Amino acid sequence: MEVGSLPVELWRLILAYLPLPDLGRCCLVCRAWRELILSLDSTRWRQLCLGCPECRHPNWPRRPHLPPVSWREALHQHALASRTWTQNGSDLHSSACLHLFRRRKDRRVWHVGTVAGGGYETLRGALAAAGPYDKLVLHAGVYEEQAEVSLKVPVEIVGMGKLGDVSLLVSFDQQCPTARLCNLVFMPAWFSPVVYKTSSGHVQLDNCNFEGCQIHIRGPGTCQARFCSFAQGSSAHFLGVAISLMDSCEFSGGDSASVTVEGAPVSERNWAFKHLVALAKTFTMMTSNGSTEISNQSGKDSQDGTMIEEDGMETSSVSSEEDDEQDGVKSTCLKLSYDQHGLAHLSKVDMPDSSAFPALLSLSAELQRDAEARDLAASVQGCLLRRCLLRDGKGGVHLCNHGQARLEANVFRGLNYAVRCIQNAKMVMLRNEVCGCKASGVFLRLSAQGLIAENNIHSNGEAGLDIRKGANPIILCNRIHSGLRSGIVVLGNGRGSIRSNQIYGNKEAGVYILFNGNPVVSGNHIFQGLAAGIAVNENGRGLITENVIRQNQWGGADIRRGGDPVLRNNFICYGYSDGVVVGERGRGLIDGNHIYGNRGCGVWVMSSSLPQLIGNHITHNRMYGLAVFCRKDTDSAVGGPENFNEEGELMAWESDIDSEDERFSSRRPITVALVENNCISHNGAVGVYVKSSEPLNVVANMVKNNTGAGVSVIQSAQLTRLVGNCVLCNGWTGVTVDGECRVELRGNGVYGNNCHGVCFRGDGLIVENDVVGNNAVGIRVMDNADVKVLRNRVQALRGYGISVKERVRGVVQENLVYQGHPTSTKTPIRTNTQNLECVVLNNSLLTPRSQALWALENPPPRPHSSNPSSVTPSTLPAHLAFTMTNRITASVESGCHNNGSIFCSIL
Repeated sequence: MEVGSLPVELWRLILAYLPLPDLGRCCLVCRAWRELILSLDSTRWRQLCLGCPECRHPNWPRRPHLPPVSWREALHQHALASRTWTQNGSDLHSSACLHLFRRRKDRRVWHVGTVAGGGYETLRGALAAAGPYDKLVLHAGVYEEQAEVSLKVPVEIVGMGKLGDVSLLVSFDQQCPTARLCNLVFMPAWFSPVVYKTSSGHVQLDNCNFEGCQIHIRGPGTCQARFCSFAQGSSAHFLGVAISLMDSCEFSGGDSASVTVEGAPVSERNWAFKHLVALAKTFTMMTSNGSTEISNQSGKDSQDGTMIEEDGMETSSVSSEEDDEQDGVKSTCLKLSYDQHGLAHLSKVDMPDSSAFPALLSLSAELQRDAEARDLAASVQGCLLRRCLLRDGKGGVHLCNHGQARLEANVFRGLNYAVRCIQNAKMVMLRNEVCGCKASGVFLRLSAQGLIAENNIHSNGEAGLDIRKGANPIILCNRIHSGLRSGIVVLGNGRGSIRSNQIYGNKEAGVYILFNGNPVVSGNHIFQGLAAGIAVNENGRGLITENVIRQNQWGGADIRRGGDPVLRNNFICYGYSDGVVVGERGRGLIDGNHIYGNRGCGVWVMSSSLPQLIGNHITHNRMYGLAVFCRKDTDSAVGGPENFNEEGELMAWESDIDSEDERFSSRRPITVALVENNCISHNGAVGVYVKSSEPLNVVANMVKNNTGAGVSVIQSAQLTRLVGNCVLCNGWTGVTVDGECRVELRGNGVYGNNCHGVCFRGDGLIVENDVVGNNAVGIRVMDNADVKVLRNRVQALRGYGISVKERVRGVVQENLVYQGHPTSTKTPIRTNTQNLECVVLNNSLLTPRSQALWALENPPPRPHSSNPSSVTPSTLPAHLAFTMTNRITASVESGCHNNGSIFCSIL
């Protein structure tokens, strides 16, 4: 391409010498010339942008090493923003064009610091002579005034030369509608740290430095600060502002908050309000600093084939004492059909892969379905901070007493805290980076609200987000990671909606809920944490739903000491310990979750807890599917040894716990732990392992294809009820009950297990069960058992239907024993003739009319789908006593057979 007769490269060389007005004129020649001028973005436009004394690098102070998308557009935006102060409509005549022409002609320039050409020696003298919209040019030097200087007419004060050449030790009180200060260094006067204040007018600050001083803006006054540096503890205070804009500013070295926003926005508006709102909305539509997505792909946890010997597992397939019970030929066994039992719908559930994980929603998708969040995202009110750097001080932004702020695309680094929002304040926090804070990154309390979205919050000393005392924010699509403590902490009646976030790599719990915290935690990916994924402790509550909780070092979900959440429809998988841990006095509804691929147990329960496990799929875990233990662990830590100090100070927790009725439950309390309608399958040891000192109801569960026994009751000081379960095709005995255990088996189907159907040594009932197709004895009662075996249907493929041995006490009555082999001559029930304490009567043997398959009929195979649960699930938690959280030291134990959950035990 050529413009005229010269090559493009030569034209570019020539045009590189043109000033800005001439470049604009060349753009108007024709389309070819316009394209030629626009092609100078990285050369001439860059020179003009960096050479402007009123602004700095477009990406200063956050990323000055990165070029902008367009240098020309950056210069254009600066030109528009720098003229806001002149758009004061209240001073215009009816003919705007004529007035602007008159203003340009009549506007004067006054020089200060030199007497040549009629200049003034002092700033106060020049201001006394200046007319409306005049320009004061300050020559190099230090200007000091001994009393407050009032600005009574609109004026522009500009420092000549480089930034730093002109310094002011002056305190300004603006009493005019508008003013602009540019290229100046402000230091406090001897009588006041406040160097600038206004309560009605608009001030524009461009490319200024503030050292050890303050600016105060009171509504309806407004402020627009651009490319300013607030150093050595300088700060900005906004009281009741309707709108003010801090753009591309740097705050550093303060011993208090860098920006304080206090008071609800006043209803009165000054002339600059609509112009600043327009600027703010333009930025919001134009800017979108996309966050780097963290890969959600999770490799399947490779399962090595280590076999764990269980306490409830027999050490040989059949004891030597019963070798005579075995028939060597199995090919001609008479198999009863039991496929049509009431829990057949739970038999076909496989382990899901990562493609089944719910995808993280984008911010736009979240806003489409949440009107409140959408309104917050569109709101522009209060103090607006955008593209600022706040670093190396005590605090970043402090909002209080109904104050409002919008924080967008800022960097908070190396502070004690980044943002503190309290006392009914409201904020919108979008696309910021919060890192390296000594305490929590973002802190909300005392009914604070707002939207916190698409931020990168990482590497902070305490929680990334700390929500307490009735605060109720909406937290969407953030990355909260690599913290030295928890990712998010909700406590002291804190609430909030926590959705579609990536929470990963934190040293303690990804989400920690305690002291009556009650958030909604939904649709998040919580992974690769060094402690629990979600921890609920000390009477914490919450609705935890549809999250992906994976690859965490401790329990995926950990509930203790009165914690009472609803844990529903989550994927809890591939953890390095247990899937779900319900510790001492834990409660909660655990409903419809997929708990699989964990290296410990699927679900680990302390017997003193009262959880409800309903409708979960607990599969392919390396140890037990469900384990219930009685060892106390009151000193255990779940999310880490949190002290939850706001900024390191000690805190009395009683002051954070309100006595309001909300923290109490309107549901009736439950008194017995409930395990109902779960699928517990393909786990590496026993399906359901019980070593408990409290009552337990296990109702209508599918327990199948586990490596060890289906159900093993090792200790049960109070009654354990197994009602309406299907115990199917497990690698060892279907149900084992040890001595001195109190157990009731009623209405279960025990089918196709690799050893005995039921091996019972304890006290209790075996009533109306179907025990069919097991590989050894159907029902084996032995040792000092005291049991009633009534109205069961039993078939053993090899061995006796029912074997009653040794010193058993009780009754074996009205059982129906199906023939297991067509040539078997053994009696259906084996008893010890010398045992007079066991009554055996009215039992029957049934043989088939043909060798074809035959089925259980009238009634059909148990369990029956119509079996009602004997325990109605409760829907709300009960009130438990409040206890203190102490710092403790963690210690990893080697196993969980006798000592409780692996990786979750604390000395």
